[in-house]
Amino acid sequence: MTVLLSRSDLQTILEPRACLDALRAGFLASPGPIRPQRVRTDLPGPGTATALIPGLIEGIPAYTVKVNAKFPDAAPALRGVVCLHDLRTGELLALLDSATVTAWRTGLSAALGTDALARPDAGTVAVIGAGAQAHLVVTGLRALRPIRDLVVTDLDPERAAAFAARHGGRAVPARAGQGVPPDVTAADIIVTATWARTPLLRAADVRPGAHVTSLGADEPGKAELSSDLLRAGRTFVDDLDLAVAMGALGNAGLGHADAAGVISDVLRGAAPGRTEPSEVTVYAPVGLPWQDLALSWAAYRAAESAPRFDLLG
Repeated sequence: MTVLLSRSDLQTILEPRACLDALRAGFLASPGPIRPQRVRTDLPGPGTATALIPGLIEGIPAYTVKVNAKFPDAAPALRGVVCLHDLRTGELLALLDSATVTAWRTGLSAALGTDALARPDAGTVAVIGAGAQAHLVVTGLRALRPIRDLVVTDLDPERAAAFAARHGGRAVPARAGQGVPPDVTAADIIVTATWARTPLLRAADVRPGAHVTSLGADEPGKAELSSDLLRAGRTFVDDLDLAVAMGALGNAGLGHADAAGVISDVLRGAAPGRTEPSEVTVYAPVGLPWQDLALSWAAYRAAESAPRFDLLG
């Protein structure tokens, strides 16, 4: 029988600390011989279609295939499904709402990368783009380190205010074409999670010792950070080839040599992250299939112990 896990189901059974542990284990696992694939195509209209295959983690007897529709002007902007299969037989174990899985795995993975690269004493956080992924970044960061002050800005002031109220922060107004508010650029940690196609931040906007995490550059044409910022900081990605093909590096006209490394090596202790307090660090992930598996497997196991979910015969 196949378990059906909707958005509300996943929000009920997923727990941030357990998901952080599952994602950390995925970063620490051996990468394996099969390269992740991210297939994307434009559609005749405003949207795109994306598939991520295969989600694999050493030691988990399952794999995932994720199919997403991305329509920036829709609500929600992302819709799709994650298929969780038995690795030995191919049996379909679960169908999961991909928007929820994507938000959780992206936000919490970013929290791990941010915590690894930011200064240990960095406690002021600014968020540009008050959506679901930014919510999970802040949720994850609060589980990993103290946050003294939180500032959030969004082109939708009501959404920014709701985000700030939810997380005990303060909202500052954003105005298109007028740059990033000073309260944002003064933060120790800046998180961008937008649909921007022109850079929001440049090297001159970021003070020494700051860390920037950019979640928006996950397909061709999207760019939140300028090339001079990516060059000026120690920039880490989750996969070098994908970051050049469709992520922050390639979208800014940069290549493999412009990255300081991949975040999994930093988390494993195999490569240095931040090397001195005054340098700027950047984490600009694209998002990898194994992260979908980490969240989907955690949700499936939780559902097994609380069998009240819909089943597909």
